[in-house]
Amino acid sequence: MPPYEALKKAREKNLDLVEIAPTAQPPVCRITDYGKYLYQQEKKDRQAKKHQKTITIKEVKFRINVDDHDYETKKNHVLRFLDEGDKVKATIFFRGREMTRTGLGRQILERLIKDVEAQSIVEFRPRQEGNTLHAILAPKKPETGGKPKQPPQGGQPRPAGTSPSPQPVAPAQVAKPAS
Repeated sequence: MPPYEALKKAREKNLDLVEIAPTAQPPVCRITDYGKYLYQQEKKDRQAKKHQKTITIKEVKFRINVDDHDYETKKNHVLRFLDEGDKVKATIFFRGREMTRTGLGRQILERLIKDVEAQSIVEFRPRQEGNTLHAILAPKKPETGGKPKQPPQGGQPRPAGTSPSPQPVAPAQVAKPAS
C-alpha cells in the first residue's frame, strides 16, 4: 500500500510505521510500537553476542638455548591453550650474537609444530620479523561426525520394536525363628 495510507492506519492505532527492510523492492514496513521493536532488536543482538566465541592469541616464548625440561613445560602450555580453543603464537626472541644462530630457532619451532600436530593446524609457518621468529598455531576443528550408537546395556542388541524380556524374580525367603 502507499506510505501515506500505512501512516494513516498506524496513527489510527496509536502505533508507529517501522521500516523493516529498506533495501527490498518495495521496502517492507510494519505497523508496531517503535520502542518495543528496538527492545526486541537489542534482545536479538544480545542473544547472538552470547553465543559468539572470541578467539584470543596466547603467546609462548622460547629461547634458542632452551633446556629439554623447559621445552616440555612450554609445549604442555601450548597444548593446554589449544585445548581451550585459543590460538598460540610461539615466539623466539634473538638477542645480540644469537642473530647468527637463527637456524637453531627454526629447529625449535619446527620441533614444536611436529610435537603438537595432532591437536593443531599451522596458520603461519615460522617466519622472521626483525629479531623475532614466530609461528602461529590454531586448534583443530572438532570433527562433527556423530558418535556410533552404543547397544543397550545387557550386551546383545535387540531388534527394534521389541521390549526387553522380564527377568524372573526370586521369591523372598523368610527366615524362620529358631525354637
